[in-house]
Amino acid sequence: MDARFHGHDKNGKRELSEAELLPRLRRLLMLRYLSAGESHGRAIIAILEGMPAGLKIDIARINEELKRRQSGFGRGKRMEIEKDNVQIFSGLKGGFTLASPITLLIENKDFSIEKLKKVVCPRPGHADLAGLLKYGFTDIREVLERASARSTAAIVGIGAICKIFLNAFGIEISSKVLSIAGEDTEEGMKEKILEAINKKDTVGGIFEVTAKNIPAGLGSYVQPDKRLDARLAMNVMSIPGVKAVEIGLGFGYANRFGSEAHDALYYNKAKGYFRKTNNAGGIEGGISNGEDIVLRACMKPICTLMNPLDSVNIITKKPSKANIERSDICVVTASGVIAESICAYVFSGAFLEKFGSDNLSDIKKAYQSYLLRLKK
Repeated sequence: MDARFHGHDKNGKRELSEAELLPRLRRLLMLRYLSAGESHGRAIIAILEGMPAGLKIDIARINEELKRRQSGFGRGKRMEIEKDNVQIFSGLKGGFTLASPITLLIENKDFSIEKLKKVVCPRPGHADLAGLLKYGFTDIREVLERASARSTAAIVGIGAICKIFLNAFGIEISSKVLSIAGEDTEEGMKEKILEAINKKDTVGGIFEVTAKNIPAGLGSYVQPDKRLDARLAMNVMSIPGVKAVEIGLGFGYANRFGSEAHDALYYNKAKGYFRKTNNAGGIEGGISNGEDIVLRACMKPICTLMNPLDSVNIITKKPSKANIERSDICVVTASGVIAESICAYVFSGAFLEKFGSDNLSDIKKAYQSYLLRLKK
């Protein structure tokens, strides 16, 4: 883009281009992460910047979260190969954070990227064709290696650290599967997955994430990108395969009168302000309101089908069947775990923006002072 902004460089001689200004704006973020690595590359890497000093990090807890990401009925053979364990190369001393960037590395046991066959028949629903057209590749593998959900191991590693931070303030995040292929009982969901296995097909579903003990006041209404619900929706939608997100009643608001939809307010000295319902899902006007934050998301069926759909050979342009890669049948359970992690990252960033970001002890003091003010 050629857009210009009303800013100047350090010499005050010219306006800054978008390419120059955006990196400077990003530096204003309290918490940010970057990941790297391909599905069959040497490793998955993540860097987390902005975690305060003084937080004790238990590597075993990170590995527990990585193991949870690999769980769920319907996962594929890759989960039998990869036993994810994290290595931390920077940002810690004696097990405590230093406020410097934290580098995580998760090795891939299946490191075979240079040996794998060329892929020329894109899978419908995947990034295969769109990525190939965007970057001008002639081998779809150059797309799918990074577009793969294997990259979510980095998100879960980062999220595990954020969960440790939030736990220091009594905040807990969990997830559960609500339905798979329209079935909402444990037996029915398992039957749908077995049916998909037998048909050489895949299934998706809906999961729910709940965050408890989030204080009122995280996020803001003053700018769109400060709204907590907007940040959650964007980040959860960034999980490969997630196609819809709702908070609280979500689409259920469309079927109710306002008198039935909104959460009436009450007050007493013991509780302060409270609500008897939580249709808002813990967020009003882009700000957490002190109730549990509840969101749900839809994970689509995996794109790789053992009985593949029609496609086109990108070299010959002739009809063909889509490529088959080693894949899963159902990842809804794992997607909930990944969503927990990305939500933990969003909540941690909003928390640090409100209560400070340098030292854990200082943040705890600021938080306690804030809670006392809310009780007045």
